[in-house]
Amino acid sequence: MADKTKTQIPKPTRRRGPMGRMGGMGRGEKAKDFKGTMRQLLGYIGQHKIAVFAAVAFAVCSVIFNIVGPKVLGQVTTKLFEGLVSKVNGTGDVDFAWIAKTLGFLLCLYLASSVCSLIQGWLMTGVTQKICYRMRKEIAAKIAVVPMSYFNGHSKGDVLSRITNDVDTLGQSLNQSVTQLITSVTQIIGVLVMMLSISLPLTGVTVLTLPAAAIILMVMIRFSQPYFREQQQVLGTVNGIIEEDFAGQNVIQVFDRAEASIEEFDKENDRLFISGWRSQFLSGLMMPLMSLVGNMGYVGVVVVGAQLALTGNATPGDIQSFIQYVRNFTQPVQQLGNVSNTMQSMAAATERVFEFLAAPEEEQKADAQIPEKRPGHVEFDHVKFGYTPDKTIIHDFSCEAEPGQTIAIVGPTGAGKTTLIKLLQRFYDVDGGSLRVEGIDVRDWDRAALRGEFAMVLQDTWLFNGTIRENIRYGRPDASDAEVEAAARAARCDHFIHTLAGGYDFMINEEGTNLSQGQRQLVTIARAILADRPALILDEATSNVDTRTEELIQRAMDALMQGRTSFVIAHRLSTIRNADVILVIRDGDIVEKGTHDELLAQGGFYADLYNSQFDEAA
Repeated sequence: MADKTKTQIPKPTRRRGPMGRMGGMGRGEKAKDFKGTMRQLLGYIGQHKIAVFAAVAFAVCSVIFNIVGPKVLGQVTTKLFEGLVSKVNGTGDVDFAWIAKTLGFLLCLYLASSVCSLIQGWLMTGVTQKICYRMRKEIAAKIAVVPMSYFNGHSKGDVLSRITNDVDTLGQSLNQSVTQLITSVTQIIGVLVMMLSISLPLTGVTVLTLPAAAIILMVMIRFSQPYFREQQQVLGTVNGIIEEDFAGQNVIQVFDRAEASIEEFDKENDRLFISGWRSQFLSGLMMPLMSLVGNMGYVGVVVVGAQLALTGNATPGDIQSFIQYVRNFTQPVQQLGNVSNTMQSMAAATERVFEFLAAPEEEQKADAQIPEKRPGHVEFDHVKFGYTPDKTIIHDFSCEAEPGQTIAIVGPTGAGKTTLIKLLQRFYDVDGGSLRVEGIDVRDWDRAALRGEFAMVLQDTWLFNGTIRENIRYGRPDASDAEVEAAARAARCDHFIHTLAGGYDFMINEEGTNLSQGQRQLVTIARAILADRPALILDEATSNVDTRTEELIQRAMDALMQGRTSFVIAHRLSTIRNADVILVIRDGDIVEKGTHDELLAQGGFYADLYNSQFDEAA
């Protein structure tokens, strides 16, 4: 069964260089599924329901303690007012003992509210950080199982932005929004109850402001949400530009493209500025508009409250308490507006994270096989393949490699040579025919075991930031230092390693640029020797080095290929003269097959290629 994921490759707006860049979303595009994203996020939050429930309980307690305060303070005000009136009339005095006792109780309430709020914040911070930690782990694990077709349509910067910026945005927004949502809703309900206990008419005046607040809230969400999503998308594009320009700085300087690169960055940075400005401006309008609505309610309460006080239907303490409650009522309504803005940003970031986590994965059969004996037998049987259904790269390819044989694959650029290597590693599945390793179709293999069948040395060397010893040991993590050094000697790189500061502990930088191309290639060969796999893939491993280094690498590769089934892709035909079988590929088909001498004697395409290289050298 062919891998269906390759027919769904997203088409980027454009690609440049080895990584390419993913264009951001067009202006005005809305989040695809806000409710679905929130449901998925609730699944993550549900893993910490005990902590969340505890945080909710402490938040509710904090709000309740805080809400009771104005009511108590109103009683103090009324008691003080009545005491002053009695003192003026000569009928009594101010009960300072009662007032002091009540104020002490009020202080305890506010202190308890602060402690509960502190505990609630501590709990929610732990929950959000654990969710972010889990998401980063899931993204890192996902990278290892998504098919290669996914990375053909997404830039490094876009994927990295999902891991870093989007997850960070999620963590910060989740902490703020959940806390504010809980406290705001609780405060609205609690304040409403307290206001009703004081005066029904004044409560009615306050509640009349809610429809206006709701309309403002919905309008702001509708107009600002698309820009929040665009901001996250363009941020991924900007990250891709920065990462690519940093990696290719030498090429940019050589071709004098610094200004063009800056212009391109400025273009995307302008888009980021515009989307960010619009989203923040529209969301920023919410606070002053909500404040306006709140002030209108405040004025209404003052006017109606004054009339009630004059008619004797309300005490001064009631009016004072109610005015405080009006402020406490409009504040959470405004906070709900902030929560809506925060949740828009969170939804846009979370949706991008979930999009990546939902990307198709490489298929793995439940009954995948791992052969006990693995001598290195490989067979292509009428293989047909294309990256897309409408364009076939490999038409009808058949070849058998016996254990220990060296199969060389040559042909012009675009003939399908590297594609065959990708099929061997099962980065893609064949569309027709069969590819068998150790007599078993690769689609029936356990993927990890299949890829463990091959060691690879590629044209584009990959070394990570670490010591030379660590980079060689990457081929077999449990290898001893002696085995690492033996592999380096077999790869002919032991000598140059000892000339470096620190020898095997020499630190390679992120791009490996503190080693020459030839040195990097020799280190990757040492890594492959240490891995000691039954089969070997060499993809144009000597095409970017000088003749002397090529000879050194060739001797190292000869040692590496000894006793292993080897597939060698080479542009320099002089490096494959000793191959057991040479396959000449053209437009996805084998046009010639034989040994070096046999193909030269035929005087065909291979002979023309071989002779032309020596003519050029001459």
